[in-house]
Amino acid sequence: TPALAQAQAAPATAAQATASSVVGQTTSRLLSTLESRRAEFKANPATLNAFVKTEFNRIFDANYSARLVLGVHGRGASDADVKLFGLALTERLLSAYGARLADFNARLKVRVKSESPLPGGKGVKVETEFVQPDQTVTPITFYARNVGGQWKVFDVLPEGVSFVQTFKTQFDTPLRQKSIAQVASDLKSGKLQVNGSASGK
Repeated sequence: TPALAQAQAAPATAAQATASSVVGQTTSRLLSTLESRRAEFKANPATLNAFVKTEFNRIFDANYSARLVLGVHGRGASDADVKLFGLALTERLLSAYGARLADFNARLKVRVKSESPLPGGKGVKVETEFVQPDQTVTPITFYARNVGGQWKVFDVLPEGVSFVQTFKTQFDTPLRQKSIAQVASDLKSGKLQVNGSASGK
């Protein structure tokens, strides 16, 4: 039937999209939405948080990124523990930085410069530039991999600084002292902050 043929063709169509097109379209849509709905988001932070969380989950491979952040501490870890850590890290990031997006300068143009394969078939590197109205340029690199026919970002490098490597370093000491589940609990409660410093507040 036509419906069955369309359903069967859908994964192939998704797989044909390039990582660079997905990154370019997603970031441009995010910026334009932040700009057009700025007043609404400022008046209702919960709406902003829901929007950012939805977009984040759509484009970001949280579980794979979490495994990379865990590094040696994730060897032999269960999928459940990795997922728990990934969710806690995501929630802490959104809690710490999500509200700031209401004041973020979203009048930027995104230029995709190049797309190249990562070593070992681990995905691709997408080089972009975020251009401000005064023509100031900020280079941002995205690492992505194809998951079930969809490109998912697992690391972001603003001006060459890796999200994964930054948090891998910051969480090394807590993960040496506690289990993954305990660190995830500390992240969720706010006892452990995303800047790597422990706080009882």
